[in-house]
Amino acid sequence: MTRPAARDVAELLAQIGALRFGRFRLKDGRESPFYIDLRGIIAFPRVLRKVGEWLSAVATPLHYDCIAAIPYAGIPLGVAMALAADKPLVYARKEAKDYGTERRVEGHFRRGDRALVVDDVLTSGAAKVEALAPLRDVGLVVTDVLVIVDREEGGAELLRHSGITSHRLITVREVLREFRNLGLVTSSDYDSALRFLTKT
Repeated sequence: MTRPAARDVAELLAQIGALRFGRFRLKDGRESPFYIDLRGIIAFPRVLRKVGEWLSAVATPLHYDCIAAIPYAGIPLGVAMALAADKPLVYARKEAKDYGTERRVEGHFRRGDRALVVDDVLTSGAAKVEALAPLRDVGLVVTDVLVIVDREEGGAELLRHSGITSHRLITVREVLREFRNLGLVTSSDYDSALRFLTKT
């Protein structure tokens, strides 16, 4: 499996209705004229399988011992990638269990293992940095983050300052361009999205 073309990724995103236009409140409080929602991918097994293969292909040059999925959107992506790459999956709980093993990070790993963090979208990067803490606390080494879509809003730069290299299947500008080429976005929505990205 080779790295996918931007058009192929955009077509799959279109199939699951991942890109929406309107007025959306982002996690950091800003209002965006578009929203990328990949949580619905679990309803499309063929698309999920293909994305897992693509993530595995993009990660081929990277050295990692396990895949660390960020709950919740990243978990099905991590499972699909783990099956495609034949790599073990781990994930950090939102809250540590107060019963049984009381583990904060689920899965089989050893201290010093290199974990490739997988999630759906990269925006500002702050949430990714926060999600790395419990993984590092248990001795996992994290140097790379892989997402489907990079919204190109400073996340890659923030991660780089934290010693993390980001990787993606596609950027949001590529998504917008391919949607325009496919006739899936109006000129008004396209221009509004680009203006928003230019200001960020």
